[in-house]
Amino acid sequence: MSAAGPRADVIDEHVAALSAALHGPARAKSRLIGEIRDGLMDTAAAHAADGVPRQRAARLAVREFGTVDDLVPSCQRELTIAQARHTARTVALTSPFLVACWYLAGSIDQGQAWQLPRTAQLVAVHLAGVATFAALFAAVALAATGTLARRLPTPRGLPLVVAWAGTTASGAMAGAALALVTAAALATDWPLLVCAGALAAASHAAVAASARACRHCARLPVT
Repeated sequence: MSAAGPRADVIDEHVAALSAALHGPARAKSRLIGEIRDGLMDTAAAHAADGVPRQRAARLAVREFGTVDDLVPSCQRELTIAQARHTARTVALTSPFLVACWYLAGSIDQGQAWQLPRTAQLVAVHLAGVATFAALFAAVALAATGTLARRLPTPRGLPLVVAWAGTTASGAMAGAALALVTAAALATDWPLLVCAGALAAASHAAVAASARACRHCARLPVT
């Protein structure tokens, strides 16, 4: 084994254990883990430059940084906020698609004899309103965890609120998709409604996954 081998093994094992204990957006988590690993390597190198054997230098670096249990709470809080921002951003970006669905639904022929398509339109309109409200809240959450966070602490409960806002928005999108597809079965302008339903379904899929991850992160212990 090379001289650098033991050092890398000790640090890599520590970093791998920390990574397994953390949950959050892949990109943010990768960046955080990379920064910690770089810090450990630099600290170990400093000890080695002072004449400490490399394996002991690595162990000293790990000890100075803290155990996995020591690091997880603060690291998880950072990732939880990152996940909340990811969910809020997803809601803010996908909700306009549901508004587009509202316009598409409103453009179909309303003089037809069937009442179910008209009812489905009304359902879609109300659900679009729910998603619009969620998008406005998402914009506020992005500000609270971004520019405002430099001056004011981020409320502890905000990630969970963002998660449930995302869940509400995804539910509205799923309901709108169902209503529009139902209307498409009876409407004369069914291609427009199918397109609207597809947009709503795609938006639901994107938001639901992010909101689920946010709920999980928000329930993890943090400092």
